[in-house]
Amino acid sequence: MNRNSAYRGFFVLIAAACLTAFSPPARAGQSPAVLGLKERAEVFDRWLKLRLETVLPEIMGREAIDMWVVICREYEEDPVYLTLVPLSSMAARRLSILVFFDKGQAGLERLSVSRYGIGDFYRAMYEPGKADQWERLAQVIKERNPKRIGIDESDTFAFGDGLSASHKAKLVKALGPELNKRLVSAERLAVGWLERRTPDELEVYTHIVGIAHKIVADAFNRNIITPGVTTTEDVVWWMRERVDELKLDTWFQPSISIQRPVSSPQKDGRVIHRGDLLHCDFGITYIGLNTDTQQHAYILREGEEDAPPGLKAALGQGNRLQDILIGEFKEGRTGNEILAASLKKAKEEGLKPSIYTHPLGFHGHAAGPTIGLWDMQGGVPGLGDYQLYFDTVHSIELNVRATVAELGNQEIQIALEQDAAFTRAGTYFIDGRQTRLHLIK
Repeated sequence: MNRNSAYRGFFVLIAAACLTAFSPPARAGQSPAVLGLKERAEVFDRWLKLRLETVLPEIMGREAIDMWVVICREYEEDPVYLTLVPLSSMAARRLSILVFFDKGQAGLERLSVSRYGIGDFYRAMYEPGKADQWERLAQVIKERNPKRIGIDESDTFAFGDGLSASHKAKLVKALGPELNKRLVSAERLAVGWLERRTPDELEVYTHIVGIAHKIVADAFNRNIITPGVTTTEDVVWWMRERVDELKLDTWFQPSISIQRPVSSPQKDGRVIHRGDLLHCDFGITYIGLNTDTQQHAYILREGEEDAPPGLKAALGQGNRLQDILIGEFKEGRTGNEILAASLKKAKEEGLKPSIYTHPLGFHGHAAGPTIGLWDMQGGVPGLGDYQLYFDTVHSIELNVRATVAELGNQEIQIALEQDAAFTRAGTYFIDGRQTRLHLIK
């Protein structure tokens, strides 16, 4: 069976499993269903098997690397290591070595030269007591005689720089001069492996982002926020508690901030008051995938039924900048090229933009092309020179500054962050995006 056929067949099975695992969908007012720990591990491991059989051979072929060696140890895991092993592994054990060898039509060979096995995901190649671990690794490599041996060292990508200096020295010593000539950086392989999303991951990503959106909506609610009483930290810790109740993780401390008219008599920047524009930054981790969301809420003044038109227009400018940015997403373009084209078009339309969009996936600030940093709007050398590939997820993070007449012509900032998928069928916002302010009466 060729790789494409195997991919399609496996996808049919996993799609059916995911539909069962994640149904029924949440009703209005309810939180989306969250799997138990055992079920999460089962889904992650099914995804891993599919990825190892389809994604990894493709990326190795694309980067012309026929052997990839990942070496790390307990408490010093390579950034890619936990994405290559079952969810229950949780950490490297002692010295952990994974070897991937592309045998062409015979498929990808997956080997472990480690003291402890990794189930049926890898063929165990090391028997403690019979040989030195480094000598055994060298023997495994020599037997396969690869042309290019990828190792994780990089000056640019943290995700491709997981091989420590001491392990590199031991590897070089074990291999000898001839094989050492074949060592090459696997930085692009590591990034490609991490950033690629399979169809089943993309399908479930909508559910994962939906959970994050529901927590944000619940936080921006009169049941949680009492104007004049509730502080921004109260809301932050409510969100943390909610994440904990759902047995989820967050990859950074959430934040809630306030913008209010300078003429307001309320000067305490912690307590939330009527007329405040709130902003949140929030992300969760679920089944190995991360979200990142920034949205706004407005605290209605007495007698108001809606936010001031100027605030709504400012949000519309933020949405327009989102549209401009994803409209520049083209396969093969670098992050810096996308940034420059987007900023140029936005400024031509009279917007005051700032773009600092990052990839999303196994990590929050994940592997892939950086599209601006808040303090580097002219481009990001290295990280911004990586190209955009299909089937990747990006957190569309940006802001616009706009003058609001109803606030005494005060300039405010609309900072938005919404996760989006880039696919051959187009670019789309995962679980939608904020186009209306959350209103709190």
